[in-house]
Amino acid sequence: MKKGGGKCVIISAPSGAGKTTIVHHLLAQGLGLAFSVSATSRAKRAHEQDGRDYFFLEPEEFKARIASGAFVEWEEVYAGQYYGTLRSEIDRIWSEGHHPIFDVDVEGGLNLKKAFGADALALFVAPPSLAVLEERLHARGTESAESLQRRVDKATHELTYASRFDAVVVNDDLPRACSEALELVRTFLGA
Repeated sequence: MKKGGGKCVIISAPSGAGKTTIVHHLLAQGLGLAFSVSATSRAKRAHEQDGRDYFFLEPEEFKARIASGAFVEWEEVYAGQYYGTLRSEIDRIWSEGHHPIFDVDVEGGLNLKKAFGADALALFVAPPSLAVLEERLHARGTESAESLQRRVDKATHELTYASRFDAVVVNDDLPRACSEALELVRTFLGA
C-alpha cells in the first residue's frame, strides 16, 4: 500500500473505551496529524456530518467500492454495516504533508497495521473493565438494549486482540491515558 507516504497512527478500541476522545486530544497537539475519515454504510446519527465524521455510503455503493479496490481495509462489522478506510483519504492526507491518524475498531486497526507495517503505530485503548465499558455505552443513550449487548459481546472478543498492538493504553483515568498516548505518538513520530 505505501507509496510515497509518511507514518500513520492507528487508535483502536472496543466501542466506548475512549478512543475518539484520545484521537481528538492527539489532533490538538500540533504533531502534524490529520484525521482519516472512515467510510461506513450505517445510518448517520443526528450529530454527524458526511465527510467529517464518516463518508456515509449506501451499502450498494460501499460494495461497489470494495469491488473496485478503493479501500485499504474494510469489514462488515455488524450484519449489513460496513466500515472501511479509503485509499483516496490516506493519499489526500499524505499529499498535504500530514500523518493520518485512524479512529477504527480493532479488526480495522490490525488490518491497517498489516498494510503499513513499521510505518504505523497501532495503539489499543482498553477500558478498565467490561463493566465500566458497558456503563459508558449505556450512558451514551444511543444504543437499544439489543445493540448494547451486541457491542459488549464484540468488546469481550476484541479485548483478546490487545497483545497484537504495538502498545496498550488503559483508559481508567482520561488525562493520564491521553498523556500516555501522546508520549507514545511523539516518540514514534520523532516529534
